[in-house]
Amino acid sequence: MSPTPAAPPAVRPRRVVTDRRGGRSRPPYDTFDLGDHVGDDPADVAANRARLARELAVPGDRLVWMQQVHGTGVAVVDGPVEAPLPATDALVTRTPGLVLCVLVADCVPVLLADPVAGVVAAVHAGREGVRQGVVPATLAAMARLGSRPADTTALLGPAVCGACYEVPRAMQAEVARVAPAAAVRTRTGTPGLDLRAGLAELMTRAGLAQVVHDPRCTVEDRRLFSHRRDGVTGRQAGVTWLGCPLPTTTAP
Repeated sequence: MSPTPAAPPAVRPRRVVTDRRGGRSRPPYDTFDLGDHVGDDPADVAANRARLARELAVPGDRLVWMQQVHGTGVAVVDGPVEAPLPATDALVTRTPGLVLCVLVADCVPVLLADPVAGVVAAVHAGREGVRQGVVPATLAAMARLGSRPADTTALLGPAVCGACYEVPRAMQAEVARVAPAAAVRTRTGTPGLDLRAGLAELMTRAGLAQVVHDPRCTVEDRRLFSHRRDGVTGRQAGVTWLGCPLPTTTAP
């Protein structure tokens, strides 16, 4: 019988959410657009992604991207990939320095981290992703790498807020069957969805140690891209990666 591998040393998860400032893209993608699928000049997007890598102090090939489809596809990655992973809405890794990227312009970027097991994940959670269970699918993939909910924290990045996200009543009911807390009223009193509230409910129910909200609304904050507000527009990114091991302390 082979010995059980030792648990990895605690590592320092890093999380960053970009906004639209500081890049080189031109209107209506101005300026720090990271989306390569929205009609922006590919050279401008490439320059913006190169800037992101420089700011994070990692080689450009360490950024991992997805072709997001509003589904539940989860990919576990252990090294650089040459192209965005097809039909994928969540990335998981335990490889230090590998930067997982999720693109959003109203959907919720969910950044998960278990520093004890040394596992991080980046999730694209829109209405369909929440309804279909992309976050539970991601947590299951993390668990297969040794992660535990009790050691896992989540950051829910900027997204359209419930006051701005009006939906038909039937659509609201479909999501509420999975995440009841997502069903809200908009500021005009019509049926709405607060996806971050629904996700927080799901993750608290799953036993996560902590769920933190970035309270910004993409529709209300002009420093953020919003498809609902502008139609043709760029994408910001939520990114997460494992940094250096956490320092250990010695008992006196």
